Amino acid sequence: MINNKKIVVVLPAFNAEKTLANTYNEIPHDIVDDIILVDDKSNDKTVIKAQELGIKNIVLHNSNLGYGANQKTCYNEALKLHADIVVMLHPDYQYTPKLIPSMVYLIASDLYPVVLGSRILGKGAIKGGMPIYKYIANRVLTLFQNIFLGAKLSEYHTGFRAYSSEVLKTIKYQSNSNNFVFDNQVLAQIHYSKFKIAEITCPTLYTKESSSINFSRSIVYGLGVIKTSIRFFLHKHTFIKSKLF
Repeated sequence: MINNKKIVVVLPAFNAEKTLANTYNEIPHDIVDDIILVDDKSNDKTVIKAQELGIKNIVLHNSNLGYGANQKTCYNEALKLHADIVVMLHPDYQYTPKLIPSMVYLIASDLYPVVLGSRILGKGAIKGGMPIYKYIANRVLTLFQNIFLGAKLSEYHTGFRAYSSEVLKTIKYQSNSNNFVFDNQVLAQIHYSKFKIAEITCPTLYTKESSSINFSRSIVYGLGVIKTSIRFFLHKHTFIKSKLF
């Protein structure tokens, strides 16, 4: 705990057997109260590895429901445990868990209700091996979103985030996509609800074990991001109503 806030780390997992131990071992267990791993019907031994590591809160999907659906389960379970702060961390070891204390301190001190680990601040993405085409797409989509959402974030596509429980209880994350655009819809909902967002520089590491979507799915994701931003803009200016907000 920090400032008597219960901290829960959620790990939305899919085929994370080879990277889970590295991720888990860097989590600052002295301040984290609970860890939840939700397995989205992995094809490897992710669940066995989680059990070997001693993770007690393991939730299994009976079928592969998608990245967004995995996070929905993560947040539902964290709120059931009465978390005050929920940290969403990809278990593929692309993001370092060593930043968790800094991220949760900003929330526990009532400075910000949302903190993002940004790969773009400090040029961590390129240094860490992000493919150039993904970096360019990240920058273009982020510019588009900042314009339509009226915000100024360095990126909207990080898989390392910390939320106060108030945020998760306020936004309609259950209405979001079950796929990768879920993350973007969450940030649009947060902006709509006028929660402040902080960003912290996050070094990243891209390896062959890092989770990543292929080019065709990246195109679908990009189109989903654009659609989310336009839906936000239209809803905010009362041109059309969206169930997301």
